[in-house]
Amino acid sequence: MVQTLTAGDDSPRPQPDSRFPWRLGHPDRSSDRGSDHGPDGGKDDEPASESAQVRVRPGSPAELLAIVPHLLGFAPQSSLVVMGTAPPRGRIKVTLRYDLPDPPGAGVAADIAAHAVGVVGSQRLKAMMAVAYGPETLVDSVAYALRDAARQAGIKLRDVLRVEDGRYWSYACGDEACCPAAGTPFDPAASPAAAAMAAAGMPVLADRAAVAAQVAPLGWIAAESMRQATCRAERHAAQLLGKVRKSSRLGAARQMIAAAGLNAVGELIATYRGGGRYATDYQLAWITVALRDLRVRDDAWARMEPAHQDAHRRLWTDVIRRAQPGYVAAPASLLAFVAWQAGDGALANVALDRALADEPGYSMAQLLRQVITAGAPPSLARLPMTPDEVAASYDDAEDDRDGDYDH
Repeated sequence: MVQTLTAGDDSPRPQPDSRFPWRLGHPDRSSDRGSDHGPDGGKDDEPASESAQVRVRPGSPAELLAIVPHLLGFAPQSSLVVMGTAPPRGRIKVTLRYDLPDPPGAGVAADIAAHAVGVVGSQRLKAMMAVAYGPETLVDSVAYALRDAARQAGIKLRDVLRVEDGRYWSYACGDEACCPAAGTPFDPAASPAAAAMAAAGMPVLADRAAVAAQVAPLGWIAAESMRQATCRAERHAAQLLGKVRKSSRLGAARQMIAAAGLNAVGELIATYRGGGRYATDYQLAWITVALRDLRVRDDAWARMEPAHQDAHRRLWTDVIRRAQPGYVAAPASLLAFVAWQAGDGALANVALDRALADEPGYSMAQLLRQVITAGAPPSLARLPMTPDEVAASYDDAEDDRDGDYDH
């Protein structure tokens, strides 16, 4: 069986600075080694996002298990979550989530382990830990495969915890007094760390499907209204293209068309940054049509500064939920970039699912899927160019097509 490796539900969300003064699987023992959870391992020179940061210090495996769903943004089910760590104090640099193979198989388990260890090793990390959610029959094969792959790669696997029915087990601890065979009960609701994260705006959705529902297309009356608005926007675009074909100065005419889209998208970005929202369905419909022009799409991409992550997330979520078939790929790719930039790998992946379902060959979506699946941290989600550089690059390009569209 071939398993799709979903490595990057994956990049942690904006995370707390969390220290774990214990070794996984041994809650009654302390150690100077802990784990700092910062945004992708955090760099002091990274621009701050709008998302709140919160400092928590969980002191046991139960506390770690309570905050993992907050880091992912949803409660993992039948999943393996792998975290690669680095100094100081075991700072988490990459988080990967995989579906547990069902039925289990040594080959699929080895593929998952190889991918996880490969990502951790590619970032020159020397230690990792994992939490698996599911029955022993599904977890054993991936836990042992991860152990073997980590050993061969020279990466320290500190522990694998298995979670089921409100209890956890450690694959590294065989001490009945410390880690009983019946499992150790834990209550996420009783965790001060989890409560602090929830209060700071890091809630937990029920499952990954609930994440996908956040970007699902609207139906019924809203869909029909957008369909009609998109038809009007298409007619407007056709009229502009007709003027281009009659122009003796093709380059200048094409710039005129791009300017209409650039102005509309730029104004809507500014509106959302100011706390506002779109006013009419036609406004969003024209945005989706304008974004088919690569110059407009790239200009919008260049404006996704990290300081406005929350506003950008609202904007592109509104757009893709209302975008009609054939116009989803560009705004969904922009949302995926913003989500990755913010450390929300789950949202990034479901946005890419929508982009590639709408247009399987869309290059921006394919590129983002490759880098996110490779476990690239959010610190690498830097803007490719400034808006001025985007404009200059298109002004210098000599292209006689009737529009720069990514098909």
